[in-house]
Amino acid sequence: MKLNSTIARVTDRIRERSAPTRSAYLARMAEAAGNGPNRAHLTCGNQAHAYAAMGDDKDALAEGRAPNIGIVTAYNDMLSAHRVYENYPEHIREVARKVGATAQVAGGVPAMCDGVTQGQTGMELSLFSRDVIALAAGVAMSHNVFDTSLYLGICDKIVPGLIIAASTFGHIPAVFVPGGPMTSGLPNDEKAKVRTRFAAGEIGRDELMAAEMASYHGPGTCTFYGTANTNQMLMEFMGLHLPGSSFVNPHTPLRDALTAAAVERAVSITALGNSYTPVSEILDERAYVNGLVGLMATGGSTNLVLHLPAMARASGVILDLQDFEDISNSVPMMAKVYPNGLADVNHFHAAGGLGYMIGQLLDNGLLHPDVKTVMGDGLAPYRDEPKLINGELTWVEGPKDSSNDRILRPASDPFQNTGGLKQLNGNLGRGVMKVSAVSPERHMVEAKARVFKDQLDVRTAFKNNEFTEDTIVVVRFQGPSANGMPELHSLTPILSVLQDRGLKVALVTDGRMSGASGKVPSAIHVSPEAAQGGPLARVRDGDRLRVDAVAGTLDVLEDGFDARTPVTEDLTANRFGLGRELFENFRQSVGNATEGAAVVI
Repeated sequence: MKLNSTIARVTDRIRERSAPTRSAYLARMAEAAGNGPNRAHLTCGNQAHAYAAMGDDKDALAEGRAPNIGIVTAYNDMLSAHRVYENYPEHIREVARKVGATAQVAGGVPAMCDGVTQGQTGMELSLFSRDVIALAAGVAMSHNVFDTSLYLGICDKIVPGLIIAASTFGHIPAVFVPGGPMTSGLPNDEKAKVRTRFAAGEIGRDELMAAEMASYHGPGTCTFYGTANTNQMLMEFMGLHLPGSSFVNPHTPLRDALTAAAVERAVSITALGNSYTPVSEILDERAYVNGLVGLMATGGSTNLVLHLPAMARASGVILDLQDFEDISNSVPMMAKVYPNGLADVNHFHAAGGLGYMIGQLLDNGLLHPDVKTVMGDGLAPYRDEPKLINGELTWVEGPKDSSNDRILRPASDPFQNTGGLKQLNGNLGRGVMKVSAVSPERHMVEAKARVFKDQLDVRTAFKNNEFTEDTIVVVRFQGPSANGMPELHSLTPILSVLQDRGLKVALVTDGRMSGASGKVPSAIHVSPEAAQGGPLARVRDGDRLRVDAVAGTLDVLEDGFDARTPVTEDLTANRFGLGRELFENFRQSVGNATEGAAVVI
């Protein structure tokens, strides 16, 4: 199948734009790879320190002939998704020994849960944790004793941070190892209804708590299609997971077999063998375009609009919002997973999952088929699905048809003809809107503005019944340099209630809304941010605003707007408490949201 012309054009544009940075990156990786296996250059004293605690593996490590795997783990037992990683290192070491290799935990990285910090002060560290994770993984890998690597991470900032680190050490092969989603609990739409009723004051906190606990109930990734599961999809579309491994539940024989196979694959692609496949050769512009296609086809998290440019830049690939929009306009949305639909990721996986979707997109010329992956040359193996047959892991031909067309449809008969992500430009700046769950009649909202500097102020106004007409809620000074760009997900129930009351409402913010944003039109990541004197800082209560996802515009409809002096805000309260004082340098040096809001890249 010939490659879709838009996919080819966008890829060529990215390649041309990235030529200087990509060539410089590849030159650095070639130089590092040319030095040979890292351990050969360490002194005896260096090596003795590295192997002192390795017991029966000492001899194999000292001889330097067996591949040594570096494990970077985001394990902690507060995150349900990462709780499953607790015993992975021992499992990995056992498998490594069986295939003539060794494995060491190179280091751990922090993994915070946005679900815990949602609406709390700690959320102001969330986005910056991506860069901390990249730095921590870099420290882990800097010991220079690893021939290959396994990255254990799943959730929101963890995978992007690990990708930045893996790309920085791009001369070393890497396999990303998922943990899988928790089994299905209370349906996500039922949970959302309970949240909306609580926001409206119809039920008490005891009923809300019961619903939340029934939804988030066990080990594994949360089952809605937010940032964590979007990350898992990306790792498969971009060739860093084993095929079909993203959405297999934890603590099952198939999950354990896939983890063992990841170890074996990591060992087989080192420079010590004949199938050397470093990360630098996998994560090129084609891999990132494939990731963008997956994002649009699945209706994935808007957080990846921030993360993908930062991830790509680490391997010399420069992405722009225009790339997102052009691909969105050319890729059909084939999945309906909450919040875009009623199903969860377990239902999606059962309906055919990523294997079916990748096959469909390949057959329709919407993916680059000739990329490198951890499986070798070409994306075709990712059409297949893993099975345990007589106790042996094997990959069989993936499904040719969806088993539930209310969840997953073919590319020829999608839920929508486009991916549902819109770029917005106007005199308010540049931002994005996810419209895949927004009713078409709400894609354009024109109304008076109510301006807030904090989401808590919006909640107070709501409780005081101040929203009585169509309103565009502007929440500013929420960008990366103002306060770390926290998610404003707690606004969703409030705005949903107003919308259900018959009002036309929209949100405009330099903050973010995550993969859990839903049916309320939300112009997010608006840049330049208010704290940098961006246009949002000139908006006043009562200004007429237009948010138009059809035309792709974001404007204030008032004469003289551009001549106004931007307001300033006292942001000193954002600098202290719950660790915020440690991140002042991050707030001062962070880049624009349109470029990934990155600190270290």
